[in-house]
Amino acid sequence: MSELKIFTTVAETVAYAKEQKAAGRTIGLCPTMGALHEGHMTLMRAARSACDVVIASVFVNPVQFGPNEDYDKYPRQFDADCEKLAAEGVDAVFHPSPEEMYPAGYGTYITVENGITDVLCGARRPGHFRGVATVVTKLMNITRADKAFFGQKDAQQVAVVRRFVADLNLPVEVCMVPICREASGLARSSRNSYMSAEEKQAAVVLSRSLKAAKAAYEAGERDAEALKRITREELATEPLAKVDYVDLYTYPALQETTTVTEQSLLAIAVFIGKTRLIDNIILGEQA
Repeated sequence: MSELKIFTTVAETVAYAKEQKAAGRTIGLCPTMGALHEGHMTLMRAARSACDVVIASVFVNPVQFGPNEDYDKYPRQFDADCEKLAAEGVDAVFHPSPEEMYPAGYGTYITVENGITDVLCGARRPGHFRGVATVVTKLMNITRADKAFFGQKDAQQVAVVRRFVADLNLPVEVCMVPICREASGLARSSRNSYMSAEEKQAAVVLSRSLKAAKAAYEAGERDAEALKRITREELATEPLAKVDYVDLYTYPALQETTTVTEQSLLAIAVFIGKTRLIDNIILGEQA
């Protein structure tokens, strides 16, 4: 196993990427905010199987957090992250400071304006996807990525990334990796660490509610309101769950629909205590 290379500056990461490209190697990028768990490792493995070189980024991106969100308390454990990346055979990690990514005088941001950022988490976190689109574009450019890997848990994010990659003619293939779940069904997330044991058990209601809706869909239910109602009814069985949203849109266009006749996303956001969790399923044939 080769030693994990750790880069903290744009210049050294660019130099490394240029060296790999000159040798004819393909580069896979796995953007993360750290606090790595098994879900992130599925991204690394997908990149490892598809590309010659894997570069992970560990960067808690300040411009995608709102003023009342959890930027300051977001878990940071870089040494542990590096151990996990090395164990997976990741070649390099880019771990810049906010000042390295957004130096004095920085003033360029990317905004996707076709409506897909106006629903789901985008509607509740103003500016969030502006921050995501900006940092991901920078990371793709810095690492000279051929492919970039994202988890389906953030399905709206994947739709946004694919949209700006297409719109800006970026030569990067965006790959979506299925949701990684704990044995209980709970989608793995860095924010799971915020919850008590009781709350983690309560949080299983998210996947359970989606499973109930999927069963109804597979039994022939196509009415969007009925599928959302089934999801809400299951969520209502858990006293600790406070629903933020239960929505169903076509995917990846994220257009409203009354009847599921094409690939669609059933997405939920739920507070368990003070922790906001998201989860989803894709109904219909996946692209």
